[in-house]
Amino acid sequence: MDSKEMVKLAVKAMEDKKAEDIRVIDISEISSIGDFFIIANGSNINQVKTIADFIDETLGRAGAVPKSSEGYKGGAWVLLDYGDVIIHIFDRDNRMFYNLERIWKDGRDVDIETL
Repeated sequence: MDSKEMVKLAVKAMEDKKAEDIRVIDISEISSIGDFFIIANGSNINQVKTIADFIDETLGRAGAVPKSSEGYKGGAWVLLDYGDVIIHIFDRDNRMFYNLERIWKDGRDVDIETL
C-alpha cells in the first residue's frame, strides 16, 4: 500500500471516530522522515485512545504495521509512525500547546479529496 492510500484509510478511520480538525500535511519536499503528517485531536483522552486504536485496527487489516507508537498510556498525545505516514492524535489542550501545524508550516496542506 502506498502512502496516499494509507493516508486515506487513516483519515477515514479518524472521521469514523469523530476526530476533530483533521489536517494532512505533505512533508515529502522538506523532510526525509516521511511523506505525510496527519494531525487531529479528540475531545478527551478516551477519545484520543479510541481514535488511535481504530487507526491501528484499520491500517492493520490493510497490512500496515506501525514502526513505532508512543504516548498511548497517557493519551494526551499519541504518535503512530507508519514510516511514510506519521499520525499525531492529541487532546485539545496539547494540540494547541505543541502546535505542530506551525512547526511544519513549510509543508503543504493536502486536501484529502485530491489524494
